[in-house]
Amino acid sequence: MGAGDREGREGSAGCTARNEVNGGESEPYWERRLGRDDLAAVAGIRAALRRFLVHWGAPGRADTAELLTSELVTNALVHTDGGAVVTAVLGGGAPAVVKGRLRVEVRDTLPRRPVLRAPDAGPPGLDGDRYDRDRCDGERCDGDQCAAGSAATSGRGLLLVQALADTWGVRTHGTGKAVWFELAAEDR
Repeated sequence: MGAGDREGREGSAGCTARNEVNGGESEPYWERRLGRDDLAAVAGIRAALRRFLVHWGAPGRADTAELLTSELVTNALVHTDGGAVVTAVLGGGAPAVVKGRLRVEVRDTLPRRPVLRAPDAGPPGLDGDRYDRDRCDGERCDGDQCAAGSAATSGRGLLLVQALADTWGVRTHGTGKAVWFELAAEDR
């Protein structure tokens, strides 16, 4: 486990276990803290999650979890001024390592809720809302970088989360927000 991984009792696949309040059952749990602008750590997050999910789910489900986690982590690091905390929990007690329900949560320090862009919409504006054609003339103006509307190479991560996760959402916490998704071990 990396230096930012949560310390604790080692479980399967190098994960830590935590006791839940409901019945005291132990659930596989993994956590990692990331520093501000630590985009190089995204690959490490994917690798650590892959190890955590080594025995979990139907073929392809862990790959989907990696993709969605990567999107949420990247969003948190690119669109906020602080770092992020990533947690993954396999719910369902002892058999969770193989067939539990996965919940991944990425917490950051910005309370503003992310905007889900419609697939055919242009890029978001500087203030996080849909872009303003008069201000950007069909382009996303972000410092000295501009990307043409539908040709933009970023900004579609939440669309992937919405399309591939069984459920997902956003909740606020004391210093920011948490964006989360859940996946069952089997395809829906």
